[in-house]
Amino acid sequence: MIALIEDWLKRASLDVQEYVRLLGATARGMVTQPIYRHDIIEQFDAIGVASLTVVLLTGFFTGAVLALQSGLTLDQFGARPVVGRLVSASMIKELGPVLTGLMLSGRVGSGIAAELGSMVVTDQISALRALGTDPIRKLVVPRVLAGVLMAPVLTVVSDFVGIVGGWIVARYQLQVATGLYWSSIWQALYMQDIWMGLIKPFVLGFVIVTIACHVGLRTTGGTQGVGKSTTEAVVAGSVGVIAVDFFVTRVLISLMY
Repeated sequence: MIALIEDWLKRASLDVQEYVRLLGATARGMVTQPIYRHDIIEQFDAIGVASLTVVLLTGFFTGAVLALQSGLTLDQFGARPVVGRLVSASMIKELGPVLTGLMLSGRVGSGIAAELGSMVVTDQISALRALGTDPIRKLVVPRVLAGVLMAPVLTVVSDFVGIVGGWIVARYQLQVATGLYWSSIWQALYMQDIWMGLIKPFVLGFVIVTIACHVGLRTTGGTQGVGKSTTEAVVAGSVGVIAVDFFVTRVLISLMY
């Protein structure tokens, strides 16, 4: 039993060490030449634009069900008109960034891990090194930049469609006047809430993509290993999103409130 625990601790320590080394190499690749601009633009499309549909659907139905459930609860206190305030605060500060991060972890994280894992097991990474190309600069840096910059954009889209989804339910299901719904949002929206909702996605996007790249580049065992790496990337990315969200929220609350 002790030997198993020691072995697990060694493997965990090695994983953390390799992850930190990847972060360092990625940071150097971002500020030094060469920079593969075509790959960066390609990843903006693959990570950002291609994820738009799932983010739109997730945000819309989240806002709608949030308005439906909270409206029934607020009725007990005669506070149905403030449903817009609750939907906007929940979407912008917490649900928008987290749910967008989870969707990106499932779609983008798995795709990155599978793609890089396949390149590892087919020796394409070794071929890049043999040709004098740094795989970190060529493969990791464009994905990290795209993830960090596109996650906030997707989060803003998710927040907006979530609030619109809440408005549709509030107007046609809860019979809350349109003007009352939107005015309650503006009255309850503070600048600290907006900053919190904008800062979180940068960190979450970075965590999702770097974890996926780390898992993908450490793939072993052929096609079976690719499947395992894909699963690990989704699980680790999802847990990372929830855990990092807590710590970032704690820091931002202490700084802003």
